[in-house]
Amino acid sequence: MSGDVAAQIGPRTVGAIYQNSDGAFEVLALVTDPGEAARLLKRRAARFAVIVRDVLRADGQPFAVGSVWTTSDHLVRAGGAR
Repeated sequence: MSGDVAAQIGPRTVGAIYQNSDGAFEVLALVTDPGEAARLLKRRAARFAVIVRDVLRADGQPFAVGSVWTTSDHLVRAGGAR
């Protein structure tokens, strides 16, 4: 994974919880294979996908996001914490 992609993913490692204006999300998986990321995000091209679950919804189902980490995102819990 290139440094640029790592910077775009930010601290979203498996097990991390982060929050932004859209909600609070637990990271379930990272996909760094561009072909698989594009398939999951239903785009022609993608560099990565983050599989997340909305922790504020009891019925939250996993889904893929391809947004880059910004100053609007806030890490609530680092990955690997249990």
